[in-house]
Amino acid sequence: MKLRELTDFLESYAPLAYQENYDNAGLICGNHDMDITSALICLDSTEEVLDEAIALGCNLVIAHHPIVFSGIKKLNGKNYVERVLIKAIRNNIAIYASHTNLDNVHNGVNAKIAEKLGLVNCRVLVPQKGGLKKLITFCPEDKAEGVRAALFAAGAGTIGNYDECSFNATGTGTFRAGEGSDPYVGEKGKQHQENELRIETIYPQHVESQLVRALLKAHPYEEVAYDLVSLSNSYNRVGAGLIGELPEELQEMEFLKGLKASMSADCIRYTALRNKKVKKVAICGGSGSFLLGDAIRNQADVFVTADFKYHQIFDAENRIVIADIGHYETEHFTKELFYEVLKKKFSTFALLISKINTNPIKYL
Repeated sequence: MKLRELTDFLESYAPLAYQENYDNAGLICGNHDMDITSALICLDSTEEVLDEAIALGCNLVIAHHPIVFSGIKKLNGKNYVERVLIKAIRNNIAIYASHTNLDNVHNGVNAKIAEKLGLVNCRVLVPQKGGLKKLITFCPEDKAEGVRAALFAAGAGTIGNYDECSFNATGTGTFRAGEGSDPYVGEKGKQHQENELRIETIYPQHVESQLVRALLKAHPYEEVAYDLVSLSNSYNRVGAGLIGELPEELQEMEFLKGLKASMSADCIRYTALRNKKVKKVAICGGSGSFLLGDAIRNQADVFVTADFKYHQIFDAENRIVIADIGHYETEHFTKELFYEVLKKKFSTFALLISKINTNPIKYL
């Protein structure tokens, strides 16, 4: 199949619009119109992983971390980033990355960690603000069902666990068709009154262009009236971190030992225990120290993440237990996530999980 088919699906699952502004998720090298035969899934697209892909005959590498973060002015193999790109291009291998966009969706990296820990009642720890908008349009009552269906199919109308959400109110629309017009109802040069339905529906901002196209295609009027309104609502399906609950309370050390086993971690750096039971757990794959205050405000007993600096750890102040299990350790199950999501959609496409441990940190 064409690479575009696979990347379009991945970007519907974890839209690129949800990546952080420093990130570089998406197609790193390759052509969207190239034919792909098999894909190797990894955390980091290192030279060793590229060699593995070549040996296995894979012409696509799907990684969590982008191999390119900053601009490249020369490509002469002076570092591992350039060497990976040169090797990929020489061997006609595409590299695709889904990074902080996959971190920020509610069913992404943090959901996989929560699954491994057996958490229930999970929700995004810090929902995204400014990501939702509202579309308001007006159409003849007998055409409203078709217009709503088109809007829902284009990505509008989801609120939490509910979809096809809209508000509808009847009213009277007036217009007068001028020269050069081709009115759906009414006559040129005469004011017309039409019983119309006002349709309001919410949508994530990144689908706006496809939503407007769907509206214009489904609406019967030659000139379609519609409003696009920015909202200050938080988008609880997108954001940083996740918080959930254990089915049963555990002693702190019991939880930490289970955490180490569940996440296949070689070690855990943790703060002073508080001699309290663990029920509520906050998690953030990768570097999550910026969410410590939010974990405390949400009354988490433990915060599982990575990359805490020495002085940041003091900020726990006996209000929470920080469990720093390592960056790689919080994210290596992302390979399973990629595999499960893609296999469900493309059941006959050859997907392989890399056997290379790309963790640059070793433990004695």
